[in-house]
Amino acid sequence: MARILALDFGKKRTGVAVTDPLQIIATGLATVDSNELIGYLKKYMQAEPVERVLIGYPLNMDDSATDATPLVDKFIGKFRNVFKELPIETWDERLSSRMASQAIAQMGLKKKDRENKGLVDTVSAVIILQEYLESRG
Repeated sequence: MARILALDFGKKRTGVAVTDPLQIIATGLATVDSNELIGYLKKYMQAEPVERVLIGYPLNMDDSATDATPLVDKFIGKFRNVFKELPIETWDERLSSRMASQAIAQMGLKKKDRENKGLVDTVSAVIILQEYLESRG
């Protein structure tokens, strides 16, 4: 079985998470410079089969677009041009960064590690992917 990849896309950095081949467990993979993301994904997908990509979609609590929504829309267009055959799905990422920060705080990490924005991005991608997996039953 192929993996599902999840992205928490941001202007500077993107958190990447992936399932195991049986699509049971979501694991943080990396935090990648957003300008280098397409190259990173090409390399990853040459090594591992991926059947679908989940992209966190930023919305306000009232379902309106955020400042980041147009950036994600632009990335989705770019992604579809490069990976034409790969199914893409957006996933509501509201509160995922806040949940990631809380999860990191509960891990008992040092303050410096808790403030690592790359770690927050990766954990956010894991949360997005885990929510998706749970929604499938």
